[in-house]
Amino acid sequence: MTDSDIQHPELAAEGIRRIEWAYQEMPVLAALMREAERERPLAGVRISGCLHITTETANLARALQGAGAELALCASNPLSTQDDVAAALVEEYGIPVFAIHGESTEVYYRHIEQAIGHRPQITLDDGADLVSQIHKHHQDLIPDVLGGTEETTTGVIRLRAMAADGALGYPIIAVNDALTKHLFDNRYGTGQSALDGIIRATNILLAGKVFTVVGYGWCGRGIAMRARGHGAHVIVTEVEPLRALEAAMDGYRVMPLREAAAIADFIVTATGDKHVVDEEHLVAAKDGCVLANAGHFNVEINIPALEAMSSEKHRPRTSVEEYHLRDGRRLRLLAEGRLVNLAAAEGHPSAVMDMSFANQFLSVRHLVEHSTGLQPGVHRVPEDLDREVARRKLAAMGLEIDQLTEEQRHYLSSWQEGT
Repeated sequence: MTDSDIQHPELAAEGIRRIEWAYQEMPVLAALMREAERERPLAGVRISGCLHITTETANLARALQGAGAELALCASNPLSTQDDVAAALVEEYGIPVFAIHGESTEVYYRHIEQAIGHRPQITLDDGADLVSQIHKHHQDLIPDVLGGTEETTTGVIRLRAMAADGALGYPIIAVNDALTKHLFDNRYGTGQSALDGIIRATNILLAGKVFTVVGYGWCGRGIAMRARGHGAHVIVTEVEPLRALEAAMDGYRVMPLREAAAIADFIVTATGDKHVVDEEHLVAAKDGCVLANAGHFNVEINIPALEAMSSEKHRPRTSVEEYHLRDGRRLRLLAEGRLVNLAAAEGHPSAVMDMSFANQFLSVRHLVEHSTGLQPGVHRVPEDLDREVARRKLAAMGLEIDQLTEEQRHYLSSWQEGT
């Protein structure tokens, strides 16, 4: 029996079918998997991952296992775990999984501890909870850790703060910052999946509604683009002047959130920061406003303030909590303020996760092969790996591009030739 803590082992067959379905949309990772099964570059390497337990993650796990790695996985979000996938990973692939959909905070951290008990040489994180727990409570393990990867904006922010404090004890590759990750996964993946979660949760028509996006990073850009495509009137709120200027040039209304809240039918956060929708915005919010979060942790909306303002709440739909405020207004919070795309839907489409997880796989291999040359800190994905993922994705899509001639290469690398 594989050591694990899952909820529904009887769902393994369903999980296998869905994992295989996702695999068909992940040709880059599939090619890397086939190569790795021959070469076994990760033979005997212990890997612990605190990740969203989804069909796409399962295919990353299969690729790492095929490369020879010994895996243990736990959930990076209590509501993103797909119980059938967890069952398939344990029952079919023999990978230890500690993840239950809807698990309590206590169980969530117990599962992280169980994954740490695997004594990892490589860590994989979505949000940096695994690496944070190792540094807080298991510093004796750090000398044996070769490195880790982080795939979320929120996690990279936390890790850079750790590095700035001199607290980060081993190298982490910021997979989130790879161009083939944030330009595609964050923009097109979050753009589609966040809207998918909002629509599944509410079944409210977006056309004609006022839709406010809080934060115009790559995730915010994607959400704004897809909301406009649905016919919504999109407002962007920002704290960074360059991003605010870009949003205005992209054709969106830009204003402070306290003004937007008064007219918004939807407010969606995508910042990686805390309480960006705060009490002052909840006080100003329009009756019936839908609140959703597309950032990693459930702190972007000030839920304690919302609770304190409310006289009662009820659940009219599976992923909707309607708060009745003492002044008579109603505010509707989706998916308990957690990642709406994973908690109320299925997360990113497999085709974009193909590139993200190809970056994860190649970064893990890079860490194993170059561990002695990397200092503790946050490192970028090597540019050649990023380009390799792009080349492989183009080939899988049946697309060809031009190549520089020798004359063009010489011109770009010289300075003598002018007008």
